[in-house]
Amino acid sequence: MKKNFLYNAFYNVLALIIPLVTTPYISRIMGAEKIGIYSYAYSIATYFGLFILLGLNNYGNRTIASVRDDKEKLSKTFCSIYAMQLIMSLIVIMIYIFYILFMSSDHLMAWIQLIYLVSVSLDINWFFFGMEQFKLTVTRNTVIKLLNLFFIFLLVKSKNDLYIYGLIMVCGPLLSQLILWMFINKYISFEKISLSDIFVHIKPNLTLFIPVVAISLYTIMDRIMLGMMSSMTEVGYYENSNKLTQIPVMAISSLGTVMLPRISNMISNGKRQESIQYIEKSLIISVILSTSMAFGLCAVSKEFVPIFYGNGFEKCKDVISILVLSSIFISWANVIRTQYLIPNQKDKIYIISVFLGAFVNVIINFILIPKLMSIGAAIGTICAEFSVCAYQTYKVRKELDIKLYIKKCVPFLLISIVMYIIVFYVPLIRSNIITLIIKVIVGVIVYVTMLITFCKKILADSLRN
Repeated sequence: MKKNFLYNAFYNVLALIIPLVTTPYISRIMGAEKIGIYSYAYSIATYFGLFILLGLNNYGNRTIASVRDDKEKLSKTFCSIYAMQLIMSLIVIMIYIFYILFMSSDHLMAWIQLIYLVSVSLDINWFFFGMEQFKLTVTRNTVIKLLNLFFIFLLVKSKNDLYIYGLIMVCGPLLSQLILWMFINKYISFEKISLSDIFVHIKPNLTLFIPVVAISLYTIMDRIMLGMMSSMTEVGYYENSNKLTQIPVMAISSLGTVMLPRISNMISNGKRQESIQYIEKSLIISVILSTSMAFGLCAVSKEFVPIFYGNGFEKCKDVISILVLSSIFISWANVIRTQYLIPNQKDKIYIISVFLGAFVNVIINFILIPKLMSIGAAIGTICAEFSVCAYQTYKVRKELDIKLYIKKCVPFLLISIVMYIIVFYVPLIRSNIITLIIKVIVGVIVYVTMLITFCKKILADSLRN
């Protein structure tokens, strides 16, 4: 399990590091407006992609994990689930083509994003995650990401290369899925299935799709609302800021992706109490990662933004400082969701929580985006994530020892806040680059020193074994 977490964490970090390598280059080549055009088109295509996968990222993962010890049942389950996915792919792609022809604002970019939808129709990551085969997916995706990086620097040279950039970004996922299909025969044999085999998966999959749609209202819809209510430049500010602030989120989602199939398998084998023991450890890890990175990014954003993005992205300083704090709430809720709610099929709590977050986000967006634009969208996001986190935590308080978890996690939050205060007030020394380096060094020293001094015992007791 530790290896799987490290594999998945490595890939998620790589998936963020590569955009962090390319973003300074693309920002200077394209500018905020061109980035906004790509982001807007990609966000719309992503919405269509949601209707292909429905709730498979969670449902497929959970279901495969529960039957993986029986190859015959595993094979039939995979074939029936993927048949459902393929049918949805054909329907959604036809609707998307209609959108391109009659509704899209940039036809060429929309056609390019069709390739992305084809890759989603071939997406069987949920199967390999359920099988806990993270090394395979990480190795494949790492190679594809590095190829993407190579072709971006090779082929994207000016604003006129926007569509080449779009092609590079969608061809990578397509190739990635095609490679994964080469390994499927190792784990399953293709079985003949009936409509009844497919139908049995529709209702539970749709149940987990409902929160996916709700979550999309405050993860994807922000960009679409910004594009409709402000400008593509504001979308560009938000997109670039979001890439940076997703670092803590992706680190935590790695833990959730690994733990979901493991705990689902434990529960199916009657090891419910053992599964609960993992939650405390996971919450502490999530709080350490999210608070340290969130407050660290806040503290250095003033120096980091002009160095990283170049001229014309000054507004990202404020957007980053707001958005990154939402990662603390996301990380906590991610553990509750992936390690308790979904494995224990408490889908109702999950669904209500994300609809609450969606409602909060859309309302705040409608109020603040016309006035504050990308900053308003960032405020909407942090309020939405807090409401989701608070509701999920409240609803599981009788089954899980939430008070104990909070008591053990608060010291790590306080340490991060102290680190932020110290680092933030480091004075400007000669240049932003030198100041940034000094701030990072000071932050690491302060955080590690306080962690060892004040939290060593909590850490050792909670993470033992």
